[in-house]
Amino acid sequence: MTKHWQELLPVDRYTVSAAGMIHDYDRKILTMLYQPLIGPVCISLYITLWSELEENRLWSNSSLHYGLMNTMAINLREIYDARIKLEGLGLLKVFKKKDNDETEFIYELHPPLSPEQFFTDGMLNVYLFKKVGKVHFGRLKKFFCDETISIDEYSEVTKPFPEVFSSEHLESLYTTDEAQSHFAADTGQKFIGKTGDAELTGFEPFFDFKLLFSGLNNSLVPQKAFTAKAKDTIAKLAFLYGIDALQMQNLILRAVDGENEIDLEELRKAARDWYQIEHYENLPSLSDRVQPAIYLTQTAEPKTKEEQLIRHLETVSPRQRLIQVSGGAEPSKNDLQIIEDIMMNQNLPPGVINVLIEYVMLKSDMKLSKGYVEKIAGHWARKKIVTVKQAMELAKKEHRQYQEWQDGKGSNKQSGKKPIRTEQVPEWLKNEHNPVPEQKGQKDSRELEEQKKQMLERLKKLNNKG
Repeated sequence: MTKHWQELLPVDRYTVSAAGMIHDYDRKILTMLYQPLIGPVCISLYITLWSELEENRLWSNSSLHYGLMNTMAINLREIYDARIKLEGLGLLKVFKKKDNDETEFIYELHPPLSPEQFFTDGMLNVYLFKKVGKVHFGRLKKFFCDETISIDEYSEVTKPFPEVFSSEHLESLYTTDEAQSHFAADTGQKFIGKTGDAELTGFEPFFDFKLLFSGLNNSLVPQKAFTAKAKDTIAKLAFLYGIDALQMQNLILRAVDGENEIDLEELRKAARDWYQIEHYENLPSLSDRVQPAIYLTQTAEPKTKEEQLIRHLETVSPRQRLIQVSGGAEPSKNDLQIIEDIMMNQNLPPGVINVLIEYVMLKSDMKLSKGYVEKIAGHWARKKIVTVKQAMELAKKEHRQYQEWQDGKGSNKQSGKKPIRTEQVPEWLKNEHNPVPEQKGQKDSRELEEQKKQMLERLKKLNNKG
């Protein structure tokens, strides 16, 4: 288990560098395409680091993380969380050096994908479509596109270099080795220019290529077909859609063309078709994430039922927990949308969302009321709740307040009678030493049932006599 303070301290120094020139147009890409996926704090961190670079320079001066905390008006944990998200998307590379008691970092900024790369990425575009919806996704795509002009009726008259320029005294161009050395950048320096855009990497180690190759006949799919690009695409699709090596074999066979090469676009289409059949046309969701390692608290072997529950809530996704609490039923689209909105807007970790799901659904007759869920989630976000244990403790502490919120929303002002209901709460919320006293409504309900039972018995006797 790694805590943010084990990785980063306010007194640690950092220097910002750029892998290449980052242009103002990249700011639009970050804001409109990346921000819906990772949130405004991540984008703010990227732009803040970027602003520390002087114009047309690749390196900044050294600074303390304490100054970065003051500039962004957030704590170190939020900076660390935002940093690792930027790392995961390839927007930031981090280098660390420890010298005695001093720690220094280099934060190397990488430009985002171009709009064309993003919208054809096969992963980020799918997540964005799921997040913003079909209509807004279409608007974004239109914003980053422009009209094409057909040149079919035109003939090119551009003059080539040799036709425009002449070169005399060719021997003067072949200079000495000493002169040739002046053409390259000096030692320890590099030319300022545009570098490659940030691409998602690191997927291949998580896919079993050995098992994949063992089930594919070389005569059907030759080894040369698995180029670096093909392997990268296979690993990304496996991660995105949850496809194992055996299932991937069939998809690859469908994507092999007449020249025994893997048609990557056909492979993407086959993967999408497979996923939609398996999951009833639903696209993969960010609600499938689990609690980040830095927020895990139950690392030792659980000894009590509550510790077992904490371990479970830390290792399943909100979508899986929603299915479990619902008795195995697939969650509705609206329920998933509520959960994803909270994850993104309130920035609550998946494990905390799991506690919220269990608490609200058991208290609300297995229903997720959007307003009620958002109200509690907002309270937890303001309280900086990031672990499962913190969420459970706060739910215990504020249970009466949350009950009032629910009663206030569901009370019937036209009737003077109080609603009669039996409250259900999660097991971990029950206090064995202070049991909840029997409410008057529960007692009245039992008396009414007893009277009803006695009346039915009397009617039965009368009918038998008749």
